[in-house]
Amino acid sequence: MAGIAAGDGAAAATDAVVNDPTVSADAAMEIASAALAACRKEGQKVSVTVVDASGRVKVTVRDDGAAPHTAEHSMRKAYTALSYRMPSADYGKRFAEAKGIAIGPQLLPNITTAAGGVPIRAGGKVVGAVGVSGTPAATGGGEGDAKCAAAGIEKVVKD
Repeated sequence: MAGIAAGDGAAAATDAVVNDPTVSADAAMEIASAALAACRKEGQKVSVTVVDASGRVKVTVRDDGAAPHTAEHSMRKAYTALSYRMPSADYGKRFAEAKGIAIGPQLLPNITTAAGGVPIRAGGKVVGAVGVSGTPAATGGGEGDAKCAAAGIEKVVKD
């Protein structure tokens, strides 16, 4: 079993500890609020979830009138965007192009091929992701969700 070596002191401890940037709680709340506002402006009732760089939920909100399943689906969209460091729609296209041959990743918990999840980038790194669910197919569906997610990020993150 490997342990932390005490050789050089500070250098050994520094090598054993990782500090990855992640979206703050305040930024997550602002992103979620801005995404929700963007969808409301279009007359949509949605759920919004923001996850941090480790895939943990920082904030989630289900708007008045949004369908019950949208809260879970928004989390899955955010988690997929974070996990694959790409919009969940792009992951879905990649899966479709493989014609379902590589189905293993699709069976992982919280992964979806639906559009509406967008990674949050700052300083060239993915620091979290936002997922939006609830825009009806007749008004853009997942593409409408992704538009609201991107609007939330753009309102807060200036990278």
